Amino acid sequence: MMRDMAQKSQQADAPELPRLGGRRSSYRERVAEALRAALIAGELRPGEVYSAPSLAARFGVSATPVREAMLDLAKEGLVDTVPNKGFRVTAVSDRQLDEYTHVRSLIEIPTVVGLASTADRVSLEALRPAAREIVAAAVAGDLVAYVEADTRFHLGLLALAGNAHLVEVVADLRGRARLYGLTPLVREGRLLASAEEHLELLDALLDGDAPAVQAVMTRHLGHVRGLWAAPPGPEPS
Repeated sequence: MMRDMAQKSQQADAPELPRLGGRRSSYRERVAEALRAALIAGELRPGEVYSAPSLAARFGVSATPVREAMLDLAKEGLVDTVPNKGFRVTAVSDRQLDEYTHVRSLIEIPTVVGLASTADRVSLEALRPAAREIVAAAVAGDLVAYVEADTRFHLGLLALAGNAHLVEVVADLRGRARLYGLTPLVREGRLLASAEEHLELLDALLDGDAPAVQAVMTRHLGHVRGLWAAPPGPEPS
């Protein structure tokens, strides 16, 4: 996905960037979103030091936006700067991940359940392309694309509740997550079932079936500390 961004940036016009909450992201923010997705998915490993040029080469973009994006991630506490070397990915403890997931469940489950009776069909159907992108990314084994589409879907869904601060809180919690179990799920061909839960959730919301929405959301968030949470392995050679 970042390689596609690099190709677009070479065109005369600025690259077409995704919208979140009605606001067009800057290219720097778009790079940061993709790097954050790589970090969440475990493609950037805790304790490892990455230089901006090496990341730029790895993802097919220029070094300057990568360096700027990593500085933004450092302000969020997701990486630490290492003088003359680059950026070290910060580790997150199991206790921290449990706490993040607990807070998310307290916010997201009742909020999404409420949408079963308040969200309009047009707004819900507008999220179906993102849900299909999640499924396509699972089939392709593209974890960065998976996390990016998953983020757009869930934050877009929460935005329908009309509370911008709630969306910001959940976005921050999601950015601090680590989903190291995604890689083995791809290898085992088991990620698709989780991806398809997004379509199941949309259908339940469109049916106005609050109990079904609660069941899907509870199961889906359970993956964050279940199927998706295997401890990180060594950096691939």
